[in-house]
Amino acid sequence: QVQLVESGGGLVQPGGSLRLSCAASGSIFSINAMRWYRQAPGKERELVASITSLGYTNYPDSMKGRFTISRDNAKNMVYLQMSSLKPEDTAVYYCYADKILETRGLSHLEVWGQGTLVTVSS
Repeated sequence: QVQLVESGGGLVQPGGSLRLSCAASGSIFSINAMRWYRQAPGKERELVASITSLGYTNYPDSMKGRFTISRDNAKNMVYLQMSSLKPEDTAVYYCYADKILETRGLSHLEVWGQGTLVTVSS
């Protein structure tokens, strides 16, 4: 079985920075594109950033400039560097992989982590 586990969330002051990590565990052969989503209280889940297996990144216009996604394929990790944080960035941040291939050939589609809470407040 494979899973995604996020870490790095917490309380940060407005204007501060935070780095989220997402670790994929299991007998993993490869991971396709990965994304970070977030869901604020009372709002729908929204895309924050995406990265292909080759490292090409993409951001919605509303997320450009303050968020940076990266990954380390050797460690099966994906990261989200967040800067100049605002109270409206407060949300649960989720890691997502569109496909994880196990070494035994089993594919897992649309894999989600459990989320990590980021609170931006003074």
